[in-house]
Amino acid sequence: MAKIVVTQVKGTIGAKPKTRGTIRALGLGRIGRSRTHEDNPVVRGMIARVPHLVEVSEADAQSQEAKDERPREASGSAGASTKNPSAAKE
Repeated sequence: MAKIVVTQVKGTIGAKPKTRGTIRALGLGRIGRSRTHEDNPVVRGMIARVPHLVEVSEADAQSQEAKDERPREASGSAGASTKNPSAAKE
């Protein structure tokens, strides 16, 4: 089955709770965030409910395979907290 990339292009502030729920169900939540989904009627139905908030494009099979093979980078250093800098000095 084909894959599609759904990208959120507008925010959900002021949107109805049902609309925000649909965005969350698509795996989105912030402007610019993208998710790859199977192209099926369920996903197409969700997209049809929020077309003013998302952009849809077809996923390239080669780029998706490369993205899946890439290891995820760890964010920040292990054990160090940036919220309380004085605690890190001790």
